[in-house]
Amino acid sequence: MEEKKWIKQAKKGNHEAFALLFREHYPFLVKYLIKVTMNRDLAEELAQDTMAKCVEKIHQYNGKSKFSSWLITIATNRYIDLQRKSKREKDWQRDEMNGRKLKWEMESRNEEWNDVLAVLGRLSDEVRLPIILKHYYGYSYEEIGQMTELPPGTVKSRVHHGITKMRKELKIDEQQT
Repeated sequence: MEEKKWIKQAKKGNHEAFALLFREHYPFLVKYLIKVTMNRDLAEELAQDTMAKCVEKIHQYNGKSKFSSWLITIATNRYIDLQRKSKREKDWQRDEMNGRKLKWEMESRNEEWNDVLAVLGRLSDEVRLPIILKHYYGYSYEEIGQMTELPPGTVKSRVHHGITKMRKELKIDEQQT
């Protein structure tokens, strides 16, 4: 079969062989990605990214599956990576927007918004919550552990590491020496 010959030549760096493989599989790959993404532009972008990854990883293709299946695997993984990245960016944007909104609301009511709250807002939920319960509301590590269903030692550790991070970011230790 021609495809096996092209793959063998492509593994040796033959650009013509790559071009033939791409010409053969690119339309199929784009159609697959259109169905997955429901977005033609994104599908084209992912197909190109998949082909670039194919050039980089062709030496790893072992022939145990069809070449088209191998390309679909690469394309699917690229799409999943893109979705994860997009989710992280959306989460970050949402958190950033919520922080700004909260700051604006507090300032518009003449309530205090200080650097400590800003730094506290940048901590992860799993660290921020125990700090707030401990230092703003005075609960014990045991009580916080019961509320959050965490061992008291874990709560204490999160509070400690979160406070250390906040001090570092606020440069509190440097200001006191």
